[in-house]
Amino acid sequence: MKQYINDNWYFTPNYTDELLNSNLNNLQVVAVRLPHTVKELPYNYCNEKDYQMVSGYAYELYAPNNWEGKYVGITFLAAGHEAEVYLNGECIGKHSSGYTAFTLELKNLKYEEKNRIVVKLDSRESLNIPPFGNVIDYLTYGGLYRGVYIEVKELSRLTDVYLYGNMEGKLNIEVSGVNTDGCGVQIDVLDNDNVVASIKDTYKRNYELQVNNVKLWDIDNPNLYNVSVKLLNGSELVDEIEDRVGFREIKFVADGFYLNNKKIKIRGLNRHQSWPYMGYAAPERAQKLDADILKYELGCNAVRTSHYPQSKGFIERCDEIGLLVFTEIPGWQHIGNEEWKKQAIKNTEEMILQYRNHPSIFIWGVRINESLDDDEFYTKTNELAHSLDATRPTGGVRYIKKSHLLEDVYTYNDFFHNGTNAGCESKKNVTPDMNKGYLITENNGHMFPTKPFDWEKKRLEHALRHARVINDVAHHSDIAGHFNWCMFDYNTHKDFGSGDRICYHGVMDMFRNPKLAASVFAAEGLETPVLAVSSSMDIGEHPAGSIGDIYAFTNADEVALYKNDEFVGKYTASSDYKDMKHGPVCVDDTIGCLLEVNEGLDKKTADDVKKVLLSVAKHGLGAMPLNTMLTAAKLMTLKHFSFAQATELYGKYVSNWGGKLTTWKFVAIKDGKEVATVIKGAVDSIHLDVRIDTNELIENESWDMATIRIRMLDNYGNVIPYGSHVVSIETEGVVEVVGPKHISLIGGQCGTYVRTTGKEGSATVRIKVEGVDEITIPLTVKKDNN
Repeated sequence: MKQYINDNWYFTPNYTDELLNSNLNNLQVVAVRLPHTVKELPYNYCNEKDYQMVSGYAYELYAPNNWEGKYVGITFLAAGHEAEVYLNGECIGKHSSGYTAFTLELKNLKYEEKNRIVVKLDSRESLNIPPFGNVIDYLTYGGLYRGVYIEVKELSRLTDVYLYGNMEGKLNIEVSGVNTDGCGVQIDVLDNDNVVASIKDTYKRNYELQVNNVKLWDIDNPNLYNVSVKLLNGSELVDEIEDRVGFREIKFVADGFYLNNKKIKIRGLNRHQSWPYMGYAAPERAQKLDADILKYELGCNAVRTSHYPQSKGFIERCDEIGLLVFTEIPGWQHIGNEEWKKQAIKNTEEMILQYRNHPSIFIWGVRINESLDDDEFYTKTNELAHSLDATRPTGGVRYIKKSHLLEDVYTYNDFFHNGTNAGCESKKNVTPDMNKGYLITENNGHMFPTKPFDWEKKRLEHALRHARVINDVAHHSDIAGHFNWCMFDYNTHKDFGSGDRICYHGVMDMFRNPKLAASVFAAEGLETPVLAVSSSMDIGEHPAGSIGDIYAFTNADEVALYKNDEFVGKYTASSDYKDMKHGPVCVDDTIGCLLEVNEGLDKKTADDVKKVLLSVAKHGLGAMPLNTMLTAAKLMTLKHFSFAQATELYGKYVSNWGGKLTTWKFVAIKDGKEVATVIKGAVDSIHLDVRIDTNELIENESWDMATIRIRMLDNYGNVIPYGSHVVSIETEGVVEVVGPKHISLIGGQCGTYVRTTGKEGSATVRIKVEGVDEITIPLTVKKDNN
């Protein structure tokens, strides 16, 4: 059984050998709980040098007498980035990857007393290991950021179980162990609590079981079976490994991706494993929340763990909800020397051995992201991947066309789209082998960074660029799918971003609040009603007061528009996005509809009037005098309109400058029923709105954390896009705030986090903004002693 030891660690940002055996009370150390980051950073304008250090962690492990004569191992789920581990002053091992777990045996323990475990942790980016060696477009942080556990076992023990179940219900089990002579093995496959297949045999390497009437794992019904593998000495239980398996088959072929012989268009986003303030050091609940956001808020069916293996908690949640995962070895463009490459090969091995039982993982990334060809190096990573897992294809993300394809799938970062051209390149223009699968792994991102508080036309273009990619990939039947860049904004190095150490590449902000582009994914992938409107409909937001084309993003059949409760018209998805399931709806003819309804014009005359009025708006009053344009129009096509009438129409239907504010209502209609409504009008009042992922926090393996997403809404329920109010967060009881207690709204939204402190009880969080009613959030904290 795993015994987590995430409490009562001691940390110093400046490692010295005194930590190995000196009295901790005499050292400058602080008590910390894992997951832990070596340095909390500000939201923006942070400095990557602040987390680059050689730090130290110390833990006092009490070893009872009944551990003597047994195997005792310690597992670090992640240590960023190079860890030397000491037991009672003696170095027992070194690990040189910050993104995979490692286990060391604790030999020569002193029983019935405390044993000093020390980790000398180097988080400097000068290390000669991946991903380091050149610039990197993301922060790498540092710390024991995933947790640590102890296992005590008999000397005869299991070390690994590899599971693979196919569509016919055949389960292959590969068992590894030590000191297993004379032992037996019992394997049980359970559907919930019901044993559906079982075998009892002498210990050997491979077993096969048949599950009848098997329920397959797929993206809509991610059925999972529990598997128990017991090592027996006669009838006595010696050791046990429990895991889960999903029965499914995956393949890439020339015309795309197939899951259980069903063709699926992959539609996903890239994800970093970072958060504001704490970097990588977020607990399991937050990891799982990201998976839920991708599936249930963004409507994705896949995620790429760019650019490294990520938390087991995140991957486990992907297994549970049917979210496909592309995971890859650590790295970003740079390939180092032979020592560096050896570590990358070791990273490949660790990634596959540690993650291959997860049915959600459908491809291994065995190249350094966006690196150049290196056939000798990548032949080794590719062959190693196939030797450790023959059931999954390999890929390797590159940004170059027609590169050497050693892997099974050509995975390519396609930044072809610039806003004026196709959303993607055709497969034949990119891959050297049309008979193999082809998958787009990045697009957009740095091509059009967009902040939550940018001008609404830029936020709209950001959304439309993502829509164009989705549409055009859908059009190409031989492209397996796409991962757009990226899920959320993230902190980066000085060499990238917007000067404030943030890459504003996400469809969400760093707190996981949606930008407009998020609604493109939501509308395309969700069944629950979605309706988002691109404009606030405020004329002062636009040159010459002309709002121009606006867009609605919805999964409904059509959108009805009302102006001051007068029906204007109904609109359906634009023909420019005909290959999307639910393309953007362009509300592009409000003027023509209103001219017909309000002025009694026939459609031809209304269209002529609209063209003239829009021409005026486009050229502006300074570049083309109003009387010149309207007089010319009157002489050419509108002979029955006076100049005064034409001027009035311009003010009424295009500019509205000097007129009263209009209230607009957008209604999404599906199957003839109204399913969602958005109203845009005068902001007469504002109020806070918060979304918290849980009101019950549970301390089990470590501290727990609630994610609170904060929005300021107007009286119609719209986010106020330029809200920058100061938000104060206060806590009472057994929780504390992660990060600052006073933050500003960014584009009308922000967020905060509260974590447990090791105590049970009740707590309260208060969210305050001056002049606005505060929000009080009750919390309960429990301990799970199991």
